Amino acid sequence: MHERYDSYCAADRLFYDSLGNATDRPAFPRAGRSDPEGWRSERTGDWLIYGPEGASLPQQGWKIHISACLDNAERVLDKIFDYCVPRGLSFKFLRSPQTLLLRNAKYAARGASGKFVTIYPRDDAELELTCKELDELLAGEPGPYILSDLRYGSGPVYVRYGGFAARYCLSDDGQVVPAIADADGVLVPDRRDPVFHVPSWVTLPDFLAPHLTARNANSTNELPYRIEKVIHFSNGGGLYVGRDLRTDTQVVLKEARPYAGLDADGTDAVARLAKETAMLRALADLPQVPRVHDEFTLGDHRFLALEFIEGRSLNKLVVERYPLIDADASDADRAEYTRWALDIHRQVESVVEAIHEHGIVYGDLHLFNVMVRPDDRIALVDFEVAAPVGGSRPALRNQGFAAPTGWTGPAVDRYALACLRLALFLPLTQLIRLVPAKAAHLAEIIAAHFPVPRDFLDRAVADITATDPAMLTGPSDRAPATAPTSTGVTATEPTPTTSGAAATGGPVDLDTDDWPALRAQLSRAILASATPERTDRLFPGDIEQFRSGGLNLAHGAAGVLYALAVSGAGRHPAHEDWLIRRALARESGTRCGFYDGLHGVAYALEHLGRRQEAFDVLDICLGESWDGLDHSLLSGLSGIALNLTELGLRTGERSLTDAAERATARVVELIADDPGPDVSGGRHPYAGLLRGRSGPALMFLRRYETTGDPALLDHAATALRQDLRRCVLRPNGALEVNEGWRNMPYLGVGSVGIGLVLDRYLAHRPDEEFARMARAARLAARSPFYAQSGLFAGRAGIVTYLAATARDADDRRELHAQLRRLAWHALPYRDGVAFPGEQLLRLSMDLATGTAGVLLAVAAARHDEPVTLPLLAPLPGAPELPRDQHEGSPTDTVEGR
Repeated sequence: MHERYDSYCAADRLFYDSLGNATDRPAFPRAGRSDPEGWRSERTGDWLIYGPEGASLPQQGWKIHISACLDNAERVLDKIFDYCVPRGLSFKFLRSPQTLLLRNAKYAARGASGKFVTIYPRDDAELELTCKELDELLAGEPGPYILSDLRYGSGPVYVRYGGFAARYCLSDDGQVVPAIADADGVLVPDRRDPVFHVPSWVTLPDFLAPHLTARNANSTNELPYRIEKVIHFSNGGGLYVGRDLRTDTQVVLKEARPYAGLDADGTDAVARLAKETAMLRALADLPQVPRVHDEFTLGDHRFLALEFIEGRSLNKLVVERYPLIDADASDADRAEYTRWALDIHRQVESVVEAIHEHGIVYGDLHLFNVMVRPDDRIALVDFEVAAPVGGSRPALRNQGFAAPTGWTGPAVDRYALACLRLALFLPLTQLIRLVPAKAAHLAEIIAAHFPVPRDFLDRAVADITATDPAMLTGPSDRAPATAPTSTGVTATEPTPTTSGAAATGGPVDLDTDDWPALRAQLSRAILASATPERTDRLFPGDIEQFRSGGLNLAHGAAGVLYALAVSGAGRHPAHEDWLIRRALARESGTRCGFYDGLHGVAYALEHLGRRQEAFDVLDICLGESWDGLDHSLLSGLSGIALNLTELGLRTGERSLTDAAERATARVVELIADDPGPDVSGGRHPYAGLLRGRSGPALMFLRRYETTGDPALLDHAATALRQDLRRCVLRPNGALEVNEGWRNMPYLGVGSVGIGLVLDRYLAHRPDEEFARMARAARLAARSPFYAQSGLFAGRAGIVTYLAATARDADDRRELHAQLRRLAWHALPYRDGVAFPGEQLLRLSMDLATGTAGVLLAVAAARHDEPVTLPLLAPLPGAPELPRDQHEGSPTDTVEGR
């Protein structure tokens, strides 16, 4: 599970949500009491903020954080209340025990973990006194170490310099992040890294110097181990490759932090490491289990040294070898993969049964915890939730392999083995967690593409859909599965059933001629999910809506209502009114970008026929400074320039087109420099349509179509070449964006988005290199498998791209094939059909990741009127260029694409 998504899965079984919105979770008693006289409180997300009426605070400064554990949090909070209220000290605290647990969970953000209470001193003198007195008041109270802060003394009191007020700026990688002002008053990121940091213009108060010295005294120099490589960090500690200096033996070092890395039962990383050690010692005779090399303590952190297993995770090997990624994979390729995968499963099943024979349940079987040695022998790693057969249910679980609630003992592992049977051939088992009946559909897809013995799949489906753990097939029922010797397999899709099959998780025909019926299924699901009683979001979507808000095109109401309208699913005035009210009463930190902010809201309202309200929202945008905005289509000046251009043409408002010209000129300046290596993302410049240089290229092309200025074509070519330098060609010739650790083909963040803009450029000016790269981008849209279904990073975006660029019968056949395969992710919701969001852990209705994006994609291929992404439709009133200037036009047939 991606660690950012973990905390958004606790509040709702079907949708990502903030735990602060859950009304069925018990809060700390203090959260339910009336405000002290002369005080006011405000609920903001997971926090409850208290302050004296009429009090004012500086916008930034030194703040105090208090950590606590689940069993002492209420006591600590009572002491903080009794201390802060008489002194007029403003503070905030996490509202509920479950929120505190999630903030300290294994996959919680390490920079924010441990923070239970935040106190806002008004000056350094108050800071010093408050730290001293709280250290005495809370002496002996345990709590997790706050990695981003400096610890005061040895108790739960910590300090950090940061923002008090909600201010925002762009980070180096283009993200909108909390901000503080530097010495010149310029907003810069308020760093919340998992390491203590003092801004360069800030002086550490003298009274904190001894505490910084104490912090820096910790060292690993006295250990008989050298850390050679970090494997990964979690909130529970680190995992490292190390070397025993006494024996020159390579080992894996596993670190556990006390009171941190909590599981669902509240057990911390140290307790789990002790249990893991015991389980590994009990399994020491199994060659597929790593040996315990050593145990030791450094400070209050516990370490376990383990046998180093040479090999790679099964997940990585599946990604590398999986034949459905390659459109040109042959029957022989799929048969060879099948033989390998069946052997891997046989080995895993054998060692799991051996573990059971030792009276132990493994409890955490999934693709990342299976190591495959160079000779294809397997080993299992990560035994921190392993337990005796009669023990409790594992409290840390991978959502794609987790047994139903209430299942315990060997049944937990046998359920995971059933999921592994499917995941090796179609790694979409997260969907089963949402709809168990989906397992049968996944098995049908596998059978249509791989020569897998039918009983191998049937047993998986039977175990996954069993209503009682006793119904699972035991080891005596299992015969070794081998692939048929024949390499013949027909790579066709399972025959779609009627739409009613969706109610049980079966396939849905997204290539149907009955477009109105399909549109109704999708729109019913979207509308059934609406929550107009909420103020933070109208439609459930990606977790990003809890950062950028629930209004925008990408993740908010504007994108959903736009997709419903342009696809022919109708207007919904009450929902439009919700959007308008919230946009005009925007909250602090609301962005003004096109896909992530109010410019996109204005665009959607104009296309919904709400022009006056669109102008009201646009007036807010025009009052905002452009300082600090990047070049991007997602949140920066390219999206703003495109929106102003279109709205200016639609309304005849010259001031809007003038503003678009100014934004265009600024983008030209921004893309003049192209630093960094030929890698996309992270701290390097991004490639792709949303955040890369293809967004500016699209903007330059659209501006050229309105002005005819050839210099704009030159700028578009420059921007496209900058993106292409961050792409690679796969062995089959497909163009993909190079992110260093993976390659991306998708519409928003990958190569087909670049290809979309390349095709548009070639409609105006011939370019041999661009034509070759456009053909290579088209090859990236032919894969039978895409991990997700979304518009920006999934199959819906591939469909949208193919619908916009199809030239001949081969292109149309590929479009229909991708439409049919959208059903791989389809799930029932109420009396409609919905799609999962990012990470596939919950349903999403938004445009970027969910059902609205799928609706738009299918409409692009099926609707009787042209449907495209926002900003791609023909510009109103733009002059049409002579056809002889359009060499390489999408209307031409290009062989080989």
